[in-house]
Amino acid sequence: MTPFAASSSPALPLAAVAVLAAIAALSGYALLCAVSPFARCKKCEGNGKTRKRGTSPKRGWKTCRRCKGNGLRLRIGRRLFHTTRATGESARGLHKAGTR
Repeated sequence: MTPFAASSSPALPLAAVAVLAAIAALSGYALLCAVSPFARCKKCEGNGKTRKRGTSPKRGWKTCRRCKGNGLRLRIGRRLFHTTRATGESARGLHKAGTR
């Protein structure tokens, strides 16, 4: 007789636990993208300005090109949501009369 035969509930396989963890992580990220669609810009660290190369520290600042000076960027999940939503609307034919 094996020691596992006496247990009343079978243990979940490792693959099922991994799938559940991945679903929990994705749903958490989707919730984060819904609540807070913007994150700090990685290039300027949320300042909106970056350093110019070869200039003095007083005058060596320029507007960040990546975030256009606002210090925020759109999260990847939110960008994916907008892209899929836009392709779905165009496939259904919505807003067709107002476009060129």
